[in-house]
Order: sequence, then structure tokens, then C-alpha cells
Amino acid sequence: MPTVEFEGKTMDLDEDGFLQNPGLWSETVAQYFADQEGLGRLTDEHWKVVNMIRNYYLQFGVAPMIRKVVKDTGFELKYIYTLFPSGPAKGACKIAGLPKPTGCV
Repeated sequence: MPTVEFEGKTMDLDEDGFLQNPGLWSETVAQYFADQEGLGRLTDEHWKVVNMIRNYYLQFGVAPMIRKVVKDTGFELKYIYTLFPSGPAKGACKIAGLPKPTGCV
């Protein structure tokens, strides 16, 4: 299992680079993952999606379906893909510190 050292912590990642322990997530970890995805500095719009996904995951234990993300953020799906070109599952969930989703996000 791959690992990454960040902020003095060793974090386990899966084979696709998803954080295996969501409890190790922080905003600086999110920015690290955003840099790895080539997104640059996260904007308020990025954070709105990331925080919505993360809060949903913490409440329900699963990533939200994309319809829920669209509804709760007020962003059109096309715009979410502009923010996260690799998609809500791969990009946004990774940055939000979730394990790799198994279903449709």
C-alpha cells in the first residue's frame, strides 16, 4: 500500500491515491491532493463541493450521489466537471479525503 508523508504524519493511500483514513484529512491535505491532481489553488467553489461531499460522508458513511452534490451546491454538473476535470468521484472525493467511492458519485 502506498504511503505519503505530510505534516509529520504517514498517510496510507490506496492504489489510486485515495486516503485510507479520512480522520487524517485537513484543508492542507486537501490542497496537497489538489496539487497532485493539477488543480492549483482551491477556490471557494472547489471548497463548496469538497465540504459538501465531506460533510455528507461524515454523516452517512458514503459519498453522495452526484444528483445530491448538484442539488446541494447549486452547481450544474458541467460546472462541477470544470472544477474537477477527473470527475466528482475521482477528483472531488479524493480531495475531500474520502476512500475511493464504490458506486456512482
